[in-house]
Amino acid sequence: MDPGIKATTSREKIESTAYTDPFFPLPCHLLQQSCLSHGRHPKWKKVKQLQLVSKSRGSMKGHETKMARMEDILNLPVQDPPFTEFSAAHITWVKVEGGRQGGDDIALIPFSRVDDFVKGESSNEECPASFRIESRRKRSEGSITKPRVDGYLEYTLYWCSYGPEDYRDCESGLGDGSNFKPATGKGSRPGRRHMMRGCLCHFTVKRLYTRPLLALIIYNQRKHVDKTGAPCHGILDQDAVGTRAMYAPRISEELRQKVMSMLYVGISMDNIIQHHVEVVQGHGGPHNRDDFLTRNDVRNMERVIRNTSHELHIDDACSVKIWVQRHQKHVFFFQDASASEPFILGIQTDWQLQQMLRYGHNGSIASHSTFGSKKLKYPLSTLLVFDSSRNAIPVAWVITSSLAGQDIHKWVASLAERIRTKDSRWRLNAFLVDDPSFGFSIIRDAFQCRVLLCVWHVRRAWIRNLLKKCCNIDVQQEMFKHLGWILYSSRSVPNAMDAVEEFMEVFVDQSAFMDYFKSHWSPYIESWVSCIRSLPVAGPEPHAAIESYHRRLKFKLFNDQHANFWPRIDWLIHTLTTEFHSIYWLDQYTAETGYLSNLRDESFSTNAWYHALHIPDVDVILDEQNLQLAKVISQTDRNMAYTIWNPGSEFSLCDCRWSSLGNLCKHVIKVAMICKNRQVARPLLAAQIYRQTLLSLLHNPPDDPVVLDHAILCATRLQQDIKGWEDLSNSGLLQQLPPEINSQIADNSLLLARPH
Repeated sequence: MDPGIKATTSREKIESTAYTDPFFPLPCHLLQQSCLSHGRHPKWKKVKQLQLVSKSRGSMKGHETKMARMEDILNLPVQDPPFTEFSAAHITWVKVEGGRQGGDDIALIPFSRVDDFVKGESSNEECPASFRIESRRKRSEGSITKPRVDGYLEYTLYWCSYGPEDYRDCESGLGDGSNFKPATGKGSRPGRRHMMRGCLCHFTVKRLYTRPLLALIIYNQRKHVDKTGAPCHGILDQDAVGTRAMYAPRISEELRQKVMSMLYVGISMDNIIQHHVEVVQGHGGPHNRDDFLTRNDVRNMERVIRNTSHELHIDDACSVKIWVQRHQKHVFFFQDASASEPFILGIQTDWQLQQMLRYGHNGSIASHSTFGSKKLKYPLSTLLVFDSSRNAIPVAWVITSSLAGQDIHKWVASLAERIRTKDSRWRLNAFLVDDPSFGFSIIRDAFQCRVLLCVWHVRRAWIRNLLKKCCNIDVQQEMFKHLGWILYSSRSVPNAMDAVEEFMEVFVDQSAFMDYFKSHWSPYIESWVSCIRSLPVAGPEPHAAIESYHRRLKFKLFNDQHANFWPRIDWLIHTLTTEFHSIYWLDQYTAETGYLSNLRDESFSTNAWYHALHIPDVDVILDEQNLQLAKVISQTDRNMAYTIWNPGSEFSLCDCRWSSLGNLCKHVIKVAMICKNRQVARPLLAAQIYRQTLLSLLHNPPDDPVVLDHAILCATRLQQDIKGWEDLSNSGLLQQLPPEINSQIADNSLLLARPH
C-alpha cells in the first residue's frame, strides 16, 4: 500500500477516536505526530507522548508559568461564580502538567453547577453555540479499590454542535469527502449535516470519584476553530456572516419552554408565530437564533406534546421511575417505596427554581400540604412564594405516601442546598407551615429563618362546613367566633379540650356541625393549640393567596373527566409539570411583558390580598370603641357597604357574596390591615404566651447560674425575634404587636439580665 494512503488512514483513525475515547478526549497535534511516526493508537505510546510534551514545554519554559500536576488537582480552589449561569470567562484556569490531559486548562467547580456552566458557554457572544453530549461514562461507587486522583464517577464529553465533522466543502460541491463520517453507525448525525463546520471546541467534565460533590472541567479546546485554526462560525467567521452560522444552531431552552407553555395552555401556532414576530420587531429585528423561530420549530414541539403520554409503563410505579430517570434535573429528592420507607418525590423545574430564587430571597415561603388525600393515591404538598402582586406561585411539589410532616427531614435539606448552590447569598425571611406535624426545628435549621404557623386550612374547613351545616347567619357568626377561641384558647381555659366541651354545650342544637367537628377535628385540637402557643401566627393576608392557589389546583386536577387517572402518580406528575406549570408561567410572562393578557384567567390571576391593597383607608368605617362590627364601602357601588363581624381576627366574617361561599374576601383583609396599623386589634395569643413566659421567669429566676445565663440568652434572642416579627408584620405576614407588649418584653429582659 502507498505510504501516503496509510498515513492518511492513520490520521483519520486518530481524529475519529480522539473525541470518543474517554481516555484521550482531545485531538492534540503532538499525539498525532507521535502516533503517525509509529503507526499505532495513542494509548499504546503514553511514554512517548509524555516525552514529546515534556520536550515541547522545555523549549517554552521561559514563556509560561509553571503548570500544575494532575496529582495536585484536589489542591485547586473550588470556584463557584455568583451568577445564575457562568462561562469560562468567569473561571480562573490552570494548565495541567503531564498525564493524559497534559497542556489542557482545568478547574474545579461544584458538580451541581455543571449545567450552569454549559449554559453559560453556549451564550458566547462571539461564537453562539450549543454543546451536546458526545460521549458519557458512569461508574458505581465502590467499583474501584484504588482510584486515580482524577478518577471519575461520571465522565461527560461536551462538543460544540458545529463540529467535529465539516460538511462545508461538501455542500459547496468542493472537496473529496475525506472529512465525512459514515452515513450510519457511531458519529452519524443525519439531518444535521448542514450545521457541521468542523468546530473543535470541546471540554470534558469528570465527577470525581474521591470527591463526588466536585466536578473537574478539562477544557481541551476553548476556541471555536476548525483544524486549520480559523474561526468556523459566529461573527468572527467571515464565511458565516449573513447566514445562520452566525448564531446558535438551535433555539434556547428558554424559548423552548416558552413555546411549549404556550402550546400547553391552548395558544394556536398562528398566534404563537404572530406574537413572536411582534417581540422580534419590538427589539429591532433578529439578533440571535431564537429570533428565527419558524413554523416548523413550533410544529415539531406540537408533535412532541401530542406524542407524549403520562403512562410510560403500564405499572404506575415503573412509570414513575422512568419519569425520574428522564427528568433528573427536575428532581431534587426521590425515594422509592419499600417495606420500611415511604414513597417521596420532590419536583422543581428550572423555571420554578428561578421563581424561588427571585421571590423567596428576603421573602417568604408557604406550605400547602396534604392536598387530595381523599382522591389521589398519595397527597400532594406544594411550596409557594408570593410575587409582587401578592399571588402565590408554586416553586416545588412533594408527593409522599406518608404524612407531610413526618419525612420532611429527608427532603427539605436537599431543597435548601439546591437553592444555595445556585446563589449562596440567598436568604429566606420566614417559612409558613400549615400543619402542626411539620418539623419546625428542621425547617429552621435548613433555611436559617423564622417559622410561622398559618391557619388558612383550619379556617377554610371550618367556615365552609359552618355555611353548609348551619343556616342561621347569627349562629354562624357566634360559632365561628367560639371556634377561634378554641384554637387560640383566648378565654381563661387552661385546657383546650375544656374549651371544646364548652363550645359543644353552648351549641348543642347544631348537631350536624358537631358531628363533623367531633370526627374530623377533636383528635387534633390539642396539637394545633400547642403549636399556636409555641409559634407566632401569620396574619390573614397570605391566606387569600394560598386559598387562590388551592382553588386553582382543585379546578385543574379534580375535573370529573380525569377521575380514572386519580389513582396514578404518573398522571399527577405529568399534569403538574406540563399544563398546570404552564398556567403559572403564562401569568408571570403576561405580568412582566404585558403580552397575551387577554389569555389570562382573571378569576385566578389576582386574589383578595391584592384587591385589599387597592381599597382606600377612608372607605373603611371602624369604631375603635366597639370592635364588634366594621363597614367597608363597595368599590363598585358607593351606596353599598359590607359588614364585617369580629374585625381584625383571622375568624372574621363578611356578608359579601365571595365570603358567603366560604372564601376569605378583600373586605376582611382590608379591615385586618386597618386594625393592625391602628393597633386596635387584640394581640395574638403567641405574643401573650411569650410575655407570660418572660414574666414567670422574672418572678422565679433559676438558682443555677448556668441556667440563668441560658435564660438571659433566650430573652435576648426573643428581643431579636420580636424585631424580626415587626418587619414581617410590615410586609403583611404577621399581625403587629402592641407597643406595650414590646416595651414590657424589653424591660423584663433587662431586669432578668441584672445580677440577683
